[in-house]
Amino acid sequence: MIYLDNAATSFPKPPAVIQAMSDFLERAGGNPGRSGHRLSIAAGRIVYDARETIAELFHARDPLRVIFTLNATHALNLALRAILRAGDRVVTTGIEHNSVMRPLRALERAGVPVAVVPCARDGSLDLDAMRRAITPGTRLVVANHASNVVGTILPMAKIARLAHDAGARLLVDAAQTAGVVPIDIEAMRIDLLAFTGHKGLYGPPGTGGLVIGEEVDVAMLEPLWRGGTGSRSEFEEQPDDLPDKFECGTPNGVGIAGLGAGARFVLARGIETIRAHEVELTRALIEGLGTLPGVVVHGTRDAELQTATVSFTAANHRVSEIGLRLDEEFGVLCRVGLHCAPAAHRTIGTFPEGTVRFAASVFTTRDDIRAAVDAVRRIVQG
Repeated sequence: MIYLDNAATSFPKPPAVIQAMSDFLERAGGNPGRSGHRLSIAAGRIVYDARETIAELFHARDPLRVIFTLNATHALNLALRAILRAGDRVVTTGIEHNSVMRPLRALERAGVPVAVVPCARDGSLDLDAMRRAITPGTRLVVANHASNVVGTILPMAKIARLAHDAGARLLVDAAQTAGVVPIDIEAMRIDLLAFTGHKGLYGPPGTGGLVIGEEVDVAMLEPLWRGGTGSRSEFEEQPDDLPDKFECGTPNGVGIAGLGAGARFVLARGIETIRAHEVELTRALIEGLGTLPGVVVHGTRDAELQTATVSFTAANHRVSEIGLRLDEEFGVLCRVGLHCAPAAHRTIGTFPEGTVRFAASVFTTRDDIRAAVDAVRRIVQG
């Protein structure tokens, strides 16, 4: 089996992730922050250690500003609902995932104007167009760090400068870049960073978070939901302390244990090392697919400008047919279709059928890439 669906969920997971989750259930399965006995304290320590690891990974000074969520979608909804009110204006891009576009469209119906800055067919963003779109009264700019369809990486530090110059905040969807591309929220001046645990951080599904930058006044943010936090239990109002203001109910302790182990795996391996490996694989994939007659590789076709996510189509072959044959005949696992990002596919010209998407990881080898390209060759030439 050759697994090339890492843009959806990374596989396999590092052994340390599985071990950390098993250890949590066997040795520290208490409810963190809810009791004073040893199992609760052990669970709380594991959750806080994961919070510190995530803060280190993204260069956030205060671990308490790392809010754990179910995934990036949950984190994005939390941020959008926390900031935006009727009459506020929000600017986004033409290559966003539905985890951004669907809540934005709902907010638009509730009186939040939404401006979408078009992207080029390769997924790149015209910064002058973004500058013109961020007019006075814009409250928030939200953009993905890299496309989940073509992998194009957007210049977040430059976008942050445009947003801040206009008095707006920047929310970054890092679902595709967390653990894959270096992210320093202070240096890049990112106000809010949404990430997921089950992709480039090699954690389990059902984990993710929102990192809140130091310049953001959390008193101005509203929680997405409210409930028990294990703190300030004498009050029936949600506490203002972080992270409790945005975390309530029993947390996914076992998942967070795995997330922390995955983030430590990334730190130990080194972001730069991971990035260099994936650039090498991406280059081989783009070049290999690009030699096949009738195959169109979408996006920048420059490995340095994108993640290890490569989308392609083939003349006279439906993407569903290619995906099925890759799996059943060659053992190559990938994803086909619209990838929950219809705006991105309209941008690159592949709506409504979509593309075949290959996405490598730290565990993918050059032999895997050669075998996958050869499988596509045999399908399109057969």
